[in-house]
Amino acid sequence: MFTKESKSSSVSSRASRALALVLVMALMVGCFGSGLAFAESTETRKPLMPSDVYANNVNAAVGITTSTTTNYYGYTTKAAASGSGFVYSADGYIVTNYHVIDDSDSITVTTYDNKSYPATVVGCDERSDIAVLKIDAQDLQPVVLGDSDALRVGDYVLAIGNPLGELTFSLTMGIVSAVGREVTFSSGSSMALIQTDAAINSGNSGGPLFNLYGEVVGITNAKFSTNAMSGSASIDNIGFAIPINQVRVIVDSIIAYGYIVKPYLGVSIANVSEELQSYGIPQGASVQAVNEDSPAEKAGLQEKDIITAVNETEIHSSSDLVRFVSACKPGDELTLSVYRRGESELLNIHVVLGEQQQEAKTSTVDEQQEGQSFQNGSGSADPGDFFPFPFGFGFAG
Repeated sequence: MFTKESKSSSVSSRASRALALVLVMALMVGCFGSGLAFAESTETRKPLMPSDVYANNVNAAVGITTSTTTNYYGYTTKAAASGSGFVYSADGYIVTNYHVIDDSDSITVTTYDNKSYPATVVGCDERSDIAVLKIDAQDLQPVVLGDSDALRVGDYVLAIGNPLGELTFSLTMGIVSAVGREVTFSSGSSMALIQTDAAINSGNSGGPLFNLYGEVVGITNAKFSTNAMSGSASIDNIGFAIPINQVRVIVDSIIAYGYIVKPYLGVSIANVSEELQSYGIPQGASVQAVNEDSPAEKAGLQEKDIITAVNETEIHSSSDLVRFVSACKPGDELTLSVYRRGESELLNIHVVLGEQQQEAKTSTVDEQQEGQSFQNGSGSADPGDFFPFPFGFGFAG
């Protein structure tokens, strides 16, 4: 039994020691043989005891086992991998991580009552690390979806999953250590995740992360671990989960249409550098390009605009804007607060989000980035965008 390092991903870090972000999934080498609910307002409810959260929801959690066949120079080997998931609807739709079922030949879903079902892949979004499965079952207990945007640092959260692929339906508990934690994988994709100190181990991938109201607010998918060759001290209690608000629309569209429907704004964006901010330029999402005939162009957004707020929610970075719009639906109307050079006051620009369709199947990271609503620049806005050369900084390299 060992952690599936072949599906691990690394995290960008300024620290000198080598860290690896492990997609939490257990691997066992060998042959085989061994109706959706939504949360009500929390204002009129009281938090549950952890034991009640578990008792009320363990039947909505599932274990997932996959098999993979590999041919090494004419020798065929089989491997079994284990992950977690949860019941999304009573008629057999299951949600898990994409990396749990990636490259698998067969998938089996096991419920808490020890019933096993063969599963088919309805669709997946590799960039969001989400997969939707379907099993032939009825009257299952689905989870209740919560509001991940309402999470605060210090809130208690609980994870149900199958650590190590053997300790099935285990409960772990911790607090929210950070929200919107930007994590960049070695593949080049990045995600804004919930950070928690609840124990998350290999085999927990795809399992539900609950709040104390028994609502799913995240999908566990990764943890920090030390590179075995680095000689660094052990790292514990740094786990991550995908905020449910980021992927709810994706899951619903896969189930309803068989493809992914995403909200579309139509801009390329980057962060505003600290250098620019020192000259009085506000922080926000700097518009690097506006796509032709896009909702952004029709609304009047221009290159070099800086989006500082959406619907009165402050935008501090390009990632903030991506997260906000990703949680919206096509057709939603947004009010953008925009800084534009030469204007004495912020502009209010009203935009109606368009719809972008993406096939719900595996594709490369590059292919997915080309189809995103945003081209989210990893760098910062060029000082030359705001200060004519040779004023100040000139052009960035």
